[in-house]
Amino acid sequence: MPAALLLCLVVAISDGDTLKARCGEPGAYEQVTVRLAEIDAPEKRQAFGRRSKEALSALCFGSQAAIQPVTLDRYGRTVARVECKGQDAGSEQVRMGMAWRFVRYSKDASFQPLEDAAREARMGLWADPEPVPPWDWRAAQRRR
Repeated sequence: MPAALLLCLVVAISDGDTLKARCGEPGAYEQVTVRLAEIDAPEKRQAFGRRSKEALSALCFGSQAAIQPVTLDRYGRTVARVECKGQDAGSEQVRMGMAWRFVRYSKDASFQPLEDAAREARMGLWADPEPVPPWDWRAAQRRR
């Protein structure tokens, strides 16, 4: 059973799929690191990493967010669906070509057509003739 919906203020954007949010009541705030469910964005040092972070920032930074936790990842981050300004942040990142559908963990079929449309339109990271998925980029960094 998923955790209760959290209403929070987005206070920082780490990269294109991770943010920090201040949740709770005044005087009892808790800062939560949230990894967007279903997607994987380019790493900071990877091509389009900065643009992906800027896109998530434009959508969510300083905004109220509805955060629906799904699970915790191995780093202790809350993996969640996040809605900012009435839009699902993960879906929007994929739609704009700023993230991939995270094939390994994605269960929501609605992300595939968004990724396909962005790829066809050569939006964002799809402007690169051979974009490297972040999971492959991270694996290559580990082999170095």
